[in-house]
Amino acid sequence: MNCYTQKFDINIQKKLKDFFEKDGAVISDLQNAIFRAKKSEYAATFYNTGKLLIQGSEISEIVKKLENFLGIIQNITENTKSTQSDTINVPISHIGVDESGKGDFFGPLVIAGVLVDETNTELLVKAGIKDCKKIEDKNINKLAAVIKNNCIFSVVTINPAKYNELYEKLKNLNCLLAWGHARAIENILEKKECNYALSDKFGDENLIKNALLKKGKKITLEQRCKAESDIAVAAASILARAQFLYGLSEISKKYGVDIPKGVSEKVINTARTIKDKYSKDELKNAVKAHFKTFEKI
Repeated sequence: MNCYTQKFDINIQKKLKDFFEKDGAVISDLQNAIFRAKKSEYAATFYNTGKLLIQGSEISEIVKKLENFLGIIQNITENTKSTQSDTINVPISHIGVDESGKGDFFGPLVIAGVLVDETNTELLVKAGIKDCKKIEDKNINKLAAVIKNNCIFSVVTINPAKYNELYEKLKNLNCLLAWGHARAIENILEKKECNYALSDKFGDENLIKNALLKKGKKITLEQRCKAESDIAVAAASILARAQFLYGLSEISKKYGVDIPKGVSEKVINTARTIKDKYSKDELKNAVKAHFKTFEKI
């Protein structure tokens, strides 16, 4: 008979019980214990003291699963703590919003929103979802597929021509960002109710609140610096990045040139190539024309 013991906070009892139930164990009550989980390969007892005892002829597999499960729980706990540095608590079910392409001369501005809850949070953490800036672009599409297959989401793409038109009217990037964030939130609320949304801080949060419609005005909306440490905002950053990269690839196909990211000498030279081959007006269909780079070209 092999055995495994570990001491836990008794508040983890529901998570442990769910873990063993999902493994196919039968849960029962036991004197001096919170529960017992029994399967042909093992018997696990979680005592009132917080001690977990697993016994059986072959327990290596369930111990391996348990340690992996506990690692996921630890990641979620640390993730939650990192986003709750103030007194504000982020509920398990919430919407995260983030954008991509804001500082890039070429390509669209993309704002994405993702709803996470108790059904998908662990899955996202286990899949390696984190701030897109910590992920290589070659891996973005794979992670975006995981998010799209397991979450309610919205992606708002403002292509360069439309971006330039809106910016000409609003004369303010934060107003444009707020409009996109509000649309992403509203689109998700059309699919499922939620009471809380979190975004990275880019300006007065009243900008987003004022842009929200009927459903959106009922939710608690918060903007926070470094919000990408939150799992929902991180997921949104990945979807936004994936769509931005797709937008760049479409521009590359259209003009037959490699479109670089950011704002650099290479970006300037590429833009000049497009302007010289087509026209200044045509260039506006590929770039954000209010950038000083446009006048430089």
